Amino acid sequence: MSLRRTVLTLAAPLSLLALSACATPFAADVARYQRMPAPQGQSFTVQALDPNKRGGLEFAQYAGYVTQELARQGYRPAESPASASFVVSLDYGVDNGNEKVVSTPGFGGFGGGFGYGRFGRFGYGRYGFGSPFYYGFGDPFFGGYNDVQSYTYFTSFLDMQISRTSDGERLFEGKAKARSRTDSLPNIVPNLVEAMFTAFPGHSGEEVRITIPEDKRPATIRNRRVG
Repeated sequence: MSLRRTVLTLAAPLSLLALSACATPFAADVARYQRMPAPQGQSFTVQALDPNKRGGLEFAQYAGYVTQELARQGYRPAESPASASFVVSLDYGVDNGNEKVVSTPGFGGFGGGFGYGRFGRFGYGRYGFGSPFYYGFGDPFFGGYNDVQSYTYFTSFLDMQISRTSDGERLFEGKAKARSRTDSLPNIVPNLVEAMFTAFPGHSGEEVRITIPEDKRPATIRNRRVG
């Protein structure tokens, strides 16, 4: 099934995004299929799709982020898995990295690229080598000495499924994926969770590019700075 592609940005002004790599936006592609019922106090439990992650402290941390977000939607954590209206199945991961060689515009005597990319067609910048989070790269837009560099990028994902416990009917399927300069799951997964729940549950069959500036990320998920 083909997906409609749109862009959803929790936007900050471009001038704010360009101030510092420490205000790096996080971008993810999120695809969702859903027929979620309106929240009326239904209860849920969160479990790992991968049996090897069940019972782990790391999974419990990420399941807690999902629990917070579902509670904000109007659902409630079940007192026990047996009493839950829904079961939420969760998986996450990051690959081993891919090497990339790019050429960036130089500035003559200033010695190399400037550190952030071009003004994008959706109205926000694309950050370069100083940023742990990015999606794509700006093309050179004016002359100078080319600076050829290699670096490693990582592709991460978050899969989430919601099923009704009474009959096993699938109510939601979602996948968020992103590229980053870091493979640190404690940094990546909270951002993927936030992207998954932006405008949740979304339009079924639509893939959205969600960009979240650092200063727009709610403290209910994390309280950290990049940079």
